[in-house]
Amino acid sequence: QVQLVESGGGLVQAGDSLRLSCAASGRSFSMYVMGWFRQAPGKEREFVAGISRSGGSTRYADSVKGRFTISRDNAKNTVYLQMNSLKREDTAVYYCAARNSIMILTTLTYDTWGQGTQVTVSS
Repeated sequence: QVQLVESGGGLVQAGDSLRLSCAASGRSFSMYVMGWFRQAPGKEREFVAGISRSGGSTRYADSVKGRFTISRDNAKNTVYLQMNSLKREDTAVYYCAARNSIMILTTLTYDTWGQGTQVTVSS
């Protein structure tokens, strides 16, 4: 099983960019589908983006399509979330998650979660 640690969050202005990283420790990172989720205050945790084990397939929430890009480097055991054109409504705690599966899931049924990193977008 992997352990996950997110980094890269912070306070930015609307329109800025930010890149989140999620470092995995443990065995067989390339066997895991990876996902990014977020949770804003008072709201449920929601799917943001997911990437297949090889990195060849991705999925995005409609709210971030065209602005966010998920990628992974299996040699570095790391998954990234490049966030461009940030909006105030992107403010949330961002979590990465891992699931030992083939399909990219948009639900919360992932096996392992990181502790989260705060992203705050001011106008």
